[in-house]
Formats: sequence, C-alpha cells, structure tokens
Amino acid sequence: MPAVAIYPGTFDPITNGHADLIERGARMFERLIVSIAASPNKQPLFSLEERVALVNEVVSHLPHVEVRGFDILLVNFAKNIGANVIMRGLRAVSDFEFEFQLASMNRRLHPQIESIFMTPAEQYGFISSSLVREVAKLGGNIGPFVHPKVEAALAAKFSARP
Repeated sequence: MPAVAIYPGTFDPITNGHADLIERGARMFERLIVSIAASPNKQPLFSLEERVALVNEVVSHLPHVEVRGFDILLVNFAKNIGANVIMRGLRAVSDFEFEFQLASMNRRLHPQIESIFMTPAEQYGFISSSLVREVAKLGGNIGPFVHPKVEAALAAKFSARP
C-alpha cells in the first residue's frame, strides 16, 4: 500500500521548523498533504485561506506535497483523503506527552491510521509559531525563522494593526 501522509497543524504561521519537517517528510512518502486546521478556538492571526496560501508559497518547490485546509476531526479528514499516516513534529520532550495522547486517541478512533513523530533539525528545535508571532509583533527580526513571504505577511499584519 502506498504511504500517503498528512502533516496537520495550525501553521499560524508556517516556520522554518515546519518547512524542514515537510521537506524531509516529502522524501519519505509517496504523497504528503500539509493539512491546515481551521482552529477557530485558537483565534489564529491569519485566516485559514491566508495560511493555506502561505504554506503553498513555502512548499511550491516540492512536487509530491499538497496543502489543504480542514475543519473536521483529523482522523476523518485523513480517512476522507486516503491518508494512512499522520506525521507530527516533536520539538522537545514537553511536546511528547500531549502528542502521545493525541496519537492514542487517533488510533482508537481509526486504527488503520498510524502516527509517526519527527524532530526538526537542531537549529529549528526552539522555533514555534507563537514565538515568531510575538517577536514579529514587537518588531524583532524573524528572518532566520521563517520564509521571506511569511516575514512579509507578518509585517503587513502588524503594520495594519492600531
């Protein structure tokens, strides 16, 4: 069976750590679908459409990578698009407990879908979308942490705010 994986997240915004995992995942799977959760409860800075567009910009050079938004239960989304693997990133040991719970629940809900965990390259292990947003909001240099298109989108968001 060909391995089709999804890499789910909010990606608000996509960081170089996310991009690192996407590039490495694209080499592992026949298809990798970056699955962007609507996540209205998180009150994302970027709309779902904006996040999909930004991720598409960052991964456009990867031929077997697709980007899709979703607003349903993750395992149902995976099943609907024919994915049999959920790829998740772990930055630190502190991420593991939550991710372990998610993987266990997902396995319980849909046993045919496997979860795998990947760690980002060492230079990206500390980067998170929330930290990038905070640094950008306060006028710091986020260039080393995000794609130039993401940097420009964050600058535009924060310059438009009162």
